Amino acid sequence: MGVRKIKQDIYAVGAIHWDRRLFDDLIPLPDGTSYNSYIIRGSEKTALIDTVDPGKASELMDNLEEAGDEIDYIIAHHAEQDHSGSIPEVLKLYPDAKVVCTPKCKTMLVDLLHVPEDKFMEVNDGDALSLGNKTLEFIHAPWVHWPETMFTYLKEDKILFTCDFLGSHLARSELFVEGDEKLYEAAKRYYAEIMMPFRTAIRKNLEKIEGLDIELIAPSHGPVYRNPGFIINAYREWISDDVKNEVVIPYVSMHGSTAAMVNHLTYALMERGIEVKPFNLAVSDIGELAMALVDAATVVIASPTVLSGAHPYAIFAAYLANALRPKTKFASIIGSYSWGGKMVEQLAGMIKNMKVEIIEPVVIKGYPREEDFKLLDKMADEIRDKHEKLIKRGK
Repeated sequence: MGVRKIKQDIYAVGAIHWDRRLFDDLIPLPDGTSYNSYIIRGSEKTALIDTVDPGKASELMDNLEEAGDEIDYIIAHHAEQDHSGSIPEVLKLYPDAKVVCTPKCKTMLVDLLHVPEDKFMEVNDGDALSLGNKTLEFIHAPWVHWPETMFTYLKEDKILFTCDFLGSHLARSELFVEGDEKLYEAAKRYYAEIMMPFRTAIRKNLEKIEGLDIELIAPSHGPVYRNPGFIINAYREWISDDVKNEVVIPYVSMHGSTAAMVNHLTYALMERGIEVKPFNLAVSDIGELAMALVDAATVVIASPTVLSGAHPYAIFAAYLANALRPKTKFASIIGSYSWGGKMVEQLAGMIKNMKVEIIEPVVIKGYPREEDFKLLDKMADEIRDKHEKLIKRGK
């Protein structure tokens, strides 16, 4: 990526991972990602903000050598290895540097990277560190999305460095963005996949930065925001309790019976003015499913039975929704069986973290008949009525 100037004596020195397509062996990355690292050059000291994924350490080291600064402090916002993993390499090049982090982050870095304990400088919430003519102020921000996270506010230049928070998995040649549709989609996907389970903590941490005068937000994934309001306002919408008149239907069908039910319910909901987002779990991008869960008022999981239980793909969808804890208000289950089973009990038991109201499931034997389709119509009516009441209460 090279060394790129952000402001006077502030430079981006991280790496772009253009062709990475999977994160944590779980999360699809259709647009690649970046590992952002920043140099802040003060009149007396120089700080490096975060490092990069170990696989891109050589690029970071090349950029540091090009920048030509002696690094005095390595600010470690977050212990996860895509940001911290190159700290040992940086310490080899700059053995006198101190790793600045929260006490909890120190413990994690010792465990994960075996960084010697004497290399650390622990900072508390609200502490400041002078670089001479530049001042770093540290803001503890636990559970966005790990417990040890913090932000750094560069007071004189009005830049907030947020690590994972407010970021996006987006490989892009532009250093800055004002905010556009592509970035909004990437940031929403990032929020859905990583941040959504921590909505309550995110609210508190957004409140902590409300009083700051922020001109730039520099996350550790994705571009730098020249318009901080773009991403902050998006997060306020996503973490609110407001839902949209939408139904998400994650489904799988082995022999067409469940697919016929999903197709009928989809069009029944559409006829009632509800936006529907069906996802065939055999081929869908789980990131797209996670994004759809951000705003939807209702989720309907559709599955055939497999050996008396739900299809493994449906189990995965239920597990994912339960783990992500979206603000969804209602849920139900539809599907087909041949000789029996406990699919409904199984799936309903897996989504208890969602704290949703369960709408009466529709599970039928064999291929759906006319009376089965009528039950789906009744479900569509109930969903419409519940959405209308919800929207009226919200106005």
